[in-house]
Amino acid sequence: MQNVNKDTASIQNGGANAINLSSETGMDQAVNDALRYATTLLTQAPDHPEALLLIGTIHTWQRHFVQAIPFLQRATVLLPQNAEAFNTLGFALYNTGRLEDAIVAFREAIKLKPDFPSAQTRLEKALTALDHHKNRVKRYHELLEIDANIEEIARYRAVLAVDSKDISALNGLGKALHASGRSEEAIEPFRLALSYNPVCTESARNLVQILVELDRVEEGIACCRAILDHDPNLPAFHAGAGSLLRKVGRHVEALHYLEQACALQPDNAWFHAVLALIARELGHIDLAITHLRQAITLDPNETNYYLSLTLLTKLMADDPALAAMQMLVKREDTLGDQEKMRLHFALGKALADSGQHCTAFNHQLKANALRRAAIPYDETRIVKGARLVRKHFTAAAIAATAETGHISACPVFIVGMPRSGSTLVEQILASHPQVYGAGEVSTLSDTLKDAAKRFPDWKLGTSLAGLSVRDRHFIAEDYLSRLNKLVVNWAGEHAPTRISNKMLDNFNYIGLIRQLWPNARIIHTVRDPIDTCLSCFSIPFDHLDFAFDLGELGRYYHHYQEQMAHWSRVLPKGAILNVHYEHIVENLEASARRIIAYCDLPWDETCLRFYECRRKVMTSSLAQVRQPIYRSAVGRWRPDAATLQPLLDGLKGRPTKLRTPFESRI
Repeated sequence: MQNVNKDTASIQNGGANAINLSSETGMDQAVNDALRYATTLLTQAPDHPEALLLIGTIHTWQRHFVQAIPFLQRATVLLPQNAEAFNTLGFALYNTGRLEDAIVAFREAIKLKPDFPSAQTRLEKALTALDHHKNRVKRYHELLEIDANIEEIARYRAVLAVDSKDISALNGLGKALHASGRSEEAIEPFRLALSYNPVCTESARNLVQILVELDRVEEGIACCRAILDHDPNLPAFHAGAGSLLRKVGRHVEALHYLEQACALQPDNAWFHAVLALIARELGHIDLAITHLRQAITLDPNETNYYLSLTLLTKLMADDPALAAMQMLVKREDTLGDQEKMRLHFALGKALADSGQHCTAFNHQLKANALRRAAIPYDETRIVKGARLVRKHFTAAAIAATAETGHISACPVFIVGMPRSGSTLVEQILASHPQVYGAGEVSTLSDTLKDAAKRFPDWKLGTSLAGLSVRDRHFIAEDYLSRLNKLVVNWAGEHAPTRISNKMLDNFNYIGLIRQLWPNARIIHTVRDPIDTCLSCFSIPFDHLDFAFDLGELGRYYHHYQEQMAHWSRVLPKGAILNVHYEHIVENLEASARRIIAYCDLPWDETCLRFYECRRKVMTSSLAQVRQPIYRSAVGRWRPDAATLQPLLDGLKGRPTKLRTPFESRI
């Protein structure tokens, strides 16, 4: 790295000077010299950022745009604060017809350098080429805002030149910098303001907001704690600290802070609701119900509180919360679409629990229609992506890397459809003293997306066979490092032997998983398809855009089945363990033993008492896994054939026939 840094000045000065020579012949010679010099540097240091940028810039200047793009993409990863790099990348992308990607690059350049005329002009051209009239109007207003922010920044700096300790000016400067997209710079004025006045709540609030936006959550927590050290009677900062602690998985500490917030301000409904959220994820269901009822009492028009309550408990016919919902739905025209959607989902759950299935399903239909209208869902993209994966991951492609994968057997991936028993399976696993259940975490997709940036020649969704063994091991180690950081409040004497990841749509990445970790365990949870889909349809998932239309839901299930059938064909027998929810319900011990044996772990009786496991659970099944096995979810109520037809059509009219217990499984 010393050589890399030492050569930086030569690249910046010599290379730039070479390109700016006036003589055409001299310029050509200088450019060629600079290109050779930068290429030599890359052979010594493949990630030399300035060398990558110079080569990409030269190729762009020579109008060799396709050759330029990989160098510029890598340069922007290594130089994330270099506005010129993003501007040049955008220009190359624009000239190869990749207008959407070019727009992203130009916007990043302007975000880094708001007064950047070249990037602004090029962005306008790119937006015009796409005929994005609305975007052009929006961009015009953005430019006006940038100009206004520049004036504000100058004004506050002038005030601070006279009095560097002016708290109001420091706060104003921080806000203006943040508004202009210069969030990193905005931190310092707020920190200075707090150094002069440690109990300035405005400065602390603004600082925490920016730190969280920059994903510096631990620093945000520290900021909340610092102001509470000076004044412990600030309920909003207790609540803020608790919310951020929950975000990083430290639920026990989070609960303490929310209890303090509620004690200081008992009439704040939102505090009670957040406390209930943390309590339910820790398994303190009764405590969560108590605080949700308190939140409803304080704010009876907030439909989200009713929804949260119905997901935790059954409401009796004379429950005041049910009566309040039924009164609220009579005047639903006074509610926004999101409020109406949550209210109908809540009523659907409450009435289904009391056996009023037809009325309940009508509420679910209304709720899902409202949810679907509010979200974009590109079904074609899902289908094309799945086909592309199947094309790239043949048996030969996976076998080609079988001998060179990472040896770790730590990762366990639980995949499948939502509402298929996956939370129950992870709870059984996490009850084992050698297993940590990380839950639904984006760690794998995050690792792969970062790998695609690090290795521009590799595209996400394609085989890793084109990368070197060293590069593949780097990706594997990166994931394992991130996975280990998720382990919190671990009571074991030694580090966990297995760590599970229950991000269900990782079934799309099974080929990559096998290439990276041939010894990883992959558990596929399966449930009757109609039971699965109707259960999905009853819940307002945040990130499952396919679940709000019966036809789309059925077709997604069909595509998922095709994907799993593909993996069954191209992977060795036994690579994936299929676990049927109905079999767990019928014989818990046999199923649990099978899961534990597949993970190559010794049997432990605590796996049968999974409902006693106190780990945090953050899925829609968090209440169910806190109680022993029950059978009511098998063979759930179904609407009439006409109503169900879109789902059946989506499933291709062939809902899977359940086999008898313990028949042969893949």
